[in-house]
Amino acid sequence: MLYVEDEPFLARVVKESLESREFDVALVADGGLASNEFDRFNPHICVLDVMLPQKDGYEIAREIRKKNPSIPIIFLTAKTQTSDLLAGFESGGNDYLRKPFSMEELIVRMQNLLHLTSGNGKQGGIMKENDGIKLGNYVFYPHRLELTLKDETRKLSHRETQLLQMLTRDTNNPVSRQDILLKLWGDDSFYNSRNLDVYISRLRDYLSADTAIQIITLKGFGYRFTVAKYTSS
Repeated sequence: MLYVEDEPFLARVVKESLESREFDVALVADGGLASNEFDRFNPHICVLDVMLPQKDGYEIAREIRKKNPSIPIIFLTAKTQTSDLLAGFESGGNDYLRKPFSMEELIVRMQNLLHLTSGNGKQGGIMKENDGIKLGNYVFYPHRLELTLKDETRKLSHRETQLLQMLTRDTNNPVSRQDILLKLWGDDSFYNSRNLDVYISRLRDYLSADTAIQIITLKGFGYRFTVAKYTSS
């Protein structure tokens, strides 16, 4: 998710709370940087403060709406006037949460919007609920951040979803570590490289119930995602 907030203490508390719930959070403190971070991070949901340096939340929302008409946007603000609420909806917001707010309420609202925009029927270009990417015995639903095996569903974090999308976009063709690191983390530092190792291990574990699926390490280059074809003797 993209979180734009210029109050340092609040931003840190919200970011840490959301990350503890398996959300991947791109935090921006300056409204003027939000649009570029949106392009880089490719979030599934945006949470925007209204009063920000350089650009306010309404202007950011209008820019985001031009790029992605269907992404959920929640505004956070201390403003209480009805005119402010209307301005938020007119600029493209889906929901409006007044400060101070509880983390539980924010999370419930986020989950509700993610469910609505990924669920029943095709609306605004969002994937239908019964549309998914078949991976062996699994079905991967990127817009729902879900991986299913028969009647079992695993919720994925945003970054896990992005990584699995990159690996499965062209099955059997290699994907370089550097491309993954630059796209998902923004740089290929040693710290981020170790994070990538952790995420690869998680995906291998999530997919381990189907032995036909492999995420193969290509030493010195990157990874290849493969699904072996079943044959009958």
